[in-house]
Amino acid sequence: MQAEIIAVGSEMLTPHRQDTNSLYLTAGLNDLGVTVAFKTIVGDNLQHLTSAARTALSRADIVIFSGGLGPTEDDLTREAAAAALGLPLRSDPAVIEAIENRFAARKIAMAPNNRKQADVIEGATILANINGSAPGQFLDTTHDGNRRIVLLLPGPPSELKPLFDQAVKPRLAATLPPNFLARRMLRMALIPESQVDARTAPIYQQYTDVETTILAGSGEIQLHFVCTKPTLAEAQARVDELVGRIEAEMQDDIFSSQGESLEEIVLLMLGMRHLTLAAAESCTGGLVAERLTEVPGSSRTFLGGAVVYTDALKTTFAGVPPDLVATHGAISEPVTRALAEGIRARTGASLGVAITGIAGPTRGTGLDAEKPIGLVYIALADGHQTRIKQLNIVGDRDRIRLWASQHALELIRRALL
Repeated sequence: MQAEIIAVGSEMLTPHRQDTNSLYLTAGLNDLGVTVAFKTIVGDNLQHLTSAARTALSRADIVIFSGGLGPTEDDLTREAAAAALGLPLRSDPAVIEAIENRFAARKIAMAPNNRKQADVIEGATILANINGSAPGQFLDTTHDGNRRIVLLLPGPPSELKPLFDQAVKPRLAATLPPNFLARRMLRMALIPESQVDARTAPIYQQYTDVETTILAGSGEIQLHFVCTKPTLAEAQARVDELVGRIEAEMQDDIFSSQGESLEEIVLLMLGMRHLTLAAAESCTGGLVAERLTEVPGSSRTFLGGAVVYTDALKTTFAGVPPDLVATHGAISEPVTRALAEGIRARTGASLGVAITGIAGPTRGTGLDAEKPIGLVYIALADGHQTRIKQLNIVGDRDRIRLWASQHALELIRRALL
């Protein structure tokens, strides 16, 4: 079954507020084997909201509204949903009494417009909201000859989440046919999205019952696979079969098949080989170290290192000869090689990684003044050889630094293979 979530509120059409409820609802629906096919944000406009509701009812088995159940004139979810369904609204005396009691318990006078929150779509089940004044509504009905489940939930997350967990999920579980959803994710670094798709599409297109999504960003490609079956074993087996074939095609290009980050994999591989790592970073300013130390337990394999931004500190912390910088410039292959070898020797690490570069927005100074923005050198020393990688990364300062750290981690991973 497929669902559509309609987030109601003009504030979410501004730069200041985001719809986070739909993420929570999606996770809960997935637990029940329901996929979310559409998400819509609609402002507080009756015509727009009714139109969105009609569209949702025409294409989704389950339609969930979040928000717009308050007492004010711009809270229009009840009216729009009723109009789209062609059903009347009725005022429920029990709900009015519950709202009155809520205000009385707080010694607050109830405004007349709060009675609006007791308007219920004909045939709907009322979902008591102990955390707010607006109850939810659950309607299992037939619309244009198709079964439709319609849910009206309050907008505040502190109300929506417990109401969904305690009242909605049990009803859906008891109502829907058994369905289970299995997921897998493959992650690859520094490979063009088009190249990944060209190699994998002939495989995943054979699995029409598995939804495949390719996501690209920050120097990484992710392949997401989702399958729904009557049993979890069936769904998982189908996804695993497809993943196995993709792994056979992409081989070492895949750094993770269970969702781990690149830094997690690097640390895992270092630990398995009883190796340690130290870093000397210039243009990345400690970004590689930050990514590694975000992983719990990283101290077992990552010893630390130094941010060697100035030429003097390249000598002090990593033993780079001053005449090497004077001859080649700080942003150069010889200096980066010396940094990797020097930080390894100074820390006693098994591996030393070093990064130099021009992240912009201005160019370097001295011998580096004519070198282009985006020029980056990465070196990895292991005591036997030193690998060097030269890059010309396009983008702003943040992108250059991020991609440089990604290249450094992937260089380490490839070396450990």
